[in-house]
Amino acid sequence: MDFKFTDEQIMIRDTAEAFLVKNCPSAAIRQFMDTQLGYDPDFWKRICNEMCWQGLLIPENYGGLGLGYVELVATLEQMGRYLCCSPFYGSICLGVNALLVAGTEQQKTAFLPQILAGKTATIAYTSETGGWDSGSVQTSYKKQDNSYCLNGTYRFVPNGHSADILVLAAREEGTQGEEGISLFILPAKTSGITREWLPTIDQTRPQGQVILNNVILNGDAVMGEQGQAWAELQNILDLARIGLAAEQLGGSQQCLDSTLAYITERVQFGRPIASYQAIKHKCADMMVKVEASRSAVYHAACVADQFLNQSEDADALIEAASIAKAYGSDSFFHNAGVGIQLHGGVGITAEYDIQLYFKRAKSTEIFLGAPDYHRERLAALLLDQREVS
Repeated sequence: MDFKFTDEQIMIRDTAEAFLVKNCPSAAIRQFMDTQLGYDPDFWKRICNEMCWQGLLIPENYGGLGLGYVELVATLEQMGRYLCCSPFYGSICLGVNALLVAGTEQQKTAFLPQILAGKTATIAYTSETGGWDSGSVQTSYKKQDNSYCLNGTYRFVPNGHSADILVLAAREEGTQGEEGISLFILPAKTSGITREWLPTIDQTRPQGQVILNNVILNGDAVMGEQGQAWAELQNILDLARIGLAAEQLGGSQQCLDSTLAYITERVQFGRPIASYQAIKHKCADMMVKVEASRSAVYHAACVADQFLNQSEDADALIEAASIAKAYGSDSFFHNAGVGIQLHGGVGITAEYDIQLYFKRAKSTEIFLGAPDYHRERLAALLLDQREVS
């Protein structure tokens, strides 16, 4: 694989950075992270109308830009670097990916133009248990003639309290494990749906709870083949993990950059603390973490492009996504923690932004599987491949 950016990709990355530097200052982040919505609707309109980021992955025949995952990851890295408060991640990495992987032609035609117009989307699939495997799908459905009745509760849904479009994972009554899981897509205002905002440690990425009480859907809402959606859901989540790892990479880089700026200015015993050897060692470790994560993330982006173009299989996507998510989580949490240490006691106070990155690092470390989950997943995949060979 050639990891060198094309001129177009460099332009996309630099344009994203310039836009976010101007429009995502710390003051704006702090203002909107304290609201229940969690972002500025006018800023989201500017992202959609001026930058057209919501159309990055959407094919041109549906009105999108028809670009690839490398371009998306380059944009997400900058969004993570500046803690961009927006529904972009849920709408694109979850909603658009769900339509591209599992949506019918009718569903793509109906919903992709809505997302291009600024509607937001997300996926709800895990329950109160907080797991990320097939057993976490506990919402049930029962088929009634040509319709489906859904009941259950979802937790940890990105922008789940405010998204316009929901993709729901549910299992047929009486099934367990990977069997009987189906995906449904529907407007969030569908009768029988109740949504609540869930305050979390990371105010820059709001989450919601979605409760279904006898929600009736017709057959047009089913994505793919009924009861056979676990493989597709896993692919969607792996694509989302790569996007999340890209955000973590940006956050990890910013933790390093802001820490370097601080230790250069802070004077102790008559000289900047950046001149002390022990401090230099910690910063060098932070840089190594960033570069290892960057290699994993952009490799995974190339694999994602090949998967979406049907030139790579699901096992390659699983491997690349788990490596990127494990490295991204470790790097971000390490750099945020060391950054706070090098800031001293003030690092954890509200005065400095490093504590916001620490909270984002912790929330994203757990979301879609912690590093130990992905290492076990990789071990199981390698064992399966060894048995097959």
